[in-house]
Amino acid sequence: MESRSLALRFGGPVEAVIYRLSGVHKENEMGWLNYALAILLFNSLGVIAVFALQRFQFWLPLNPQQIINVSPDSAFNTAVSFVTNTNWQGYSGETTMSYLTQMLALTVQNFLSAATGIVVAIALMRGFARHTMQTIGNPWVDLTRITLYVLLPLALMFAVFLVSQGVIQNFSAYQEMTTLERATQTLAMGPVASQEAIKMIGTNGGGFFNANSAHPFENPTPLTNFLQMLAIFLIPAALCYTFGRIVGDIRQGWAVFTAMMVLFIVMAVAVIYFEQQGNPLFFAIGIDSASRNMEGKETRFGIADSGLFAAITTAASCGAVNAMHDSFTPLGGMIPLVLMQLGEVVFGGVGSGLYGMLIFAIMAVFIAGLMIGRTPEYLGKKVEPYEMKMTSIVKWTPQSRPLNGSFKIEAT
Repeated sequence: MESRSLALRFGGPVEAVIYRLSGVHKENEMGWLNYALAILLFNSLGVIAVFALQRFQFWLPLNPQQIINVSPDSAFNTAVSFVTNTNWQGYSGETTMSYLTQMLALTVQNFLSAATGIVVAIALMRGFARHTMQTIGNPWVDLTRITLYVLLPLALMFAVFLVSQGVIQNFSAYQEMTTLERATQTLAMGPVASQEAIKMIGTNGGGFFNANSAHPFENPTPLTNFLQMLAIFLIPAALCYTFGRIVGDIRQGWAVFTAMMVLFIVMAVAVIYFEQQGNPLFFAIGIDSASRNMEGKETRFGIADSGLFAAITTAASCGAVNAMHDSFTPLGGMIPLVLMQLGEVVFGGVGSGLYGMLIFAIMAVFIAGLMIGRTPEYLGKKVEPYEMKMTSIVKWTPQSRPLNGSFKIEAT
């Protein structure tokens, strides 16, 4: 309570200005239908804004390379992708997007799509916790507070750390350099650290550069590599504890966290082990494949860090990559695919992992209740045919996020 009061003491005036400008009455809560419609409206406006910025970027400022406008089909693809936190990239960032587009379109949506996932999870938690009330909160207040008190401070601190490690943050024109072989190479510049921070914290994954987190300007050192992996899991893991606090039973939060962690450890150990074994066909011709299985991997990170990063990014449905997953061995590449197919329950994206796991929990208690002949209940709420119909719809609806750009093939 003390920390919350401290946050509101400093952020309260900023909140008040935002609400006044947008005409929001923070005390007015909504039922689930109006809450859902507000979220859909909010994200629909985001699609329009991201699409428009791409289509007009050539005439807008902060475009030192005079990059042309993005084609309509690619702009729409990217707009929908980033607004839904999918972050599938069908383009090369440094040759397609201006600095303004990277900041106002992609980075902003990295914040807002992450905030959307979190507030949906919070609304679900309120639904479990409130037994009689018909409302689940105010989406505009939830979005504002998640962005203002959680995402912005975390992203700011992480961006400053990344800059200290060598991640670039500037508006300079691209630099012409001479290589050791006396060839000329163009080095892309830009506001990378600010986008990289929320890319990881919000489990977004859309890279500023085509090489994503294998690029030294996005991920320059083993330390940045470690903390980027940690940042991906930070909020999804913390939401498990938040769930326990909101429903009034911390043990429930720890139970969900433990289930996720056990699954993750098994998968992470498996992918690292399989990758370190290399290709057995190479041994037959006298090649030590285990020590040379580096195709598609960044030499700065090696096999273990590449395998661990692959497990984390696919478990969290984050599109960030520091190695090409399609270069993994058959068994090593199987693990990221399995994590995707699990449907975002091994921590998953911000918010989506938690409510994905809770759907499985509802399904489990329903089946257990049938087996022992009792009316199933979860957190004091009865699980009846209507709840199971909704659960079936959720689990059988095709997932749009799991790929999340992890297996992307882009133009060079």
